[in-house]
Amino acid sequence: MTTLGYAILGLLSRETLSGYDLTRRMGEQVGYFWSARHSQVYPELARLEAEGYVTHSVVEQRERPDKKVYEITGTGLAALREWVTEPARPRPTRDELVLKAYSVWLADPAEAARLFREAASRHEGQLERYEEIEGWMKREWAEDLGRPGSPRFASYATLRRGLGYEREYAAWCRWLADALEGIR
Repeated sequence: MTTLGYAILGLLSRETLSGYDLTRRMGEQVGYFWSARHSQVYPELARLEAEGYVTHSVVEQRERPDKKVYEITGTGLAALREWVTEPARPRPTRDELVLKAYSVWLADPAEAARLFREAASRHEGQLERYEEIEGWMKREWAEDLGRPGSPRFASYATLRRGLGYEREYAAWCRWLADALEGIR
């Protein structure tokens, strides 16, 4: 099974969703650590259904076409449970901004500082969005955030990773921009 398949099963283990809703969740709930395009989700759903990991039912709608709502099966839940504790495959690190930093000594310091200040600003903006989500989680899910057996705890754990990533990346960009501005 693909990693995208497991991402979909992880979402469906929490609630039944249409393909459209799955794609939205990829951007919202798991967007800080996993993403998939609309064009990737539907073929993966078809594969998961063909292999017995999910099933769907048709929901009739007024003034809209009927929609398929997907649900994880017992087989899908078992596969997800097994996969969660398997070692993660090493992934190649590919970060264009870090690659640029590797050769930054060749750049005009002012231009390079501007590039890294802009990147810091983007990461700070994302950090602010994550902090808003964290505040909401702490208000709405307070009791569940300390219970590792809760899906809400798991959602919070992934959000904390996103918070740390954005915080550190923004700090690194600011540090580099400060260093470049000190060269003048």
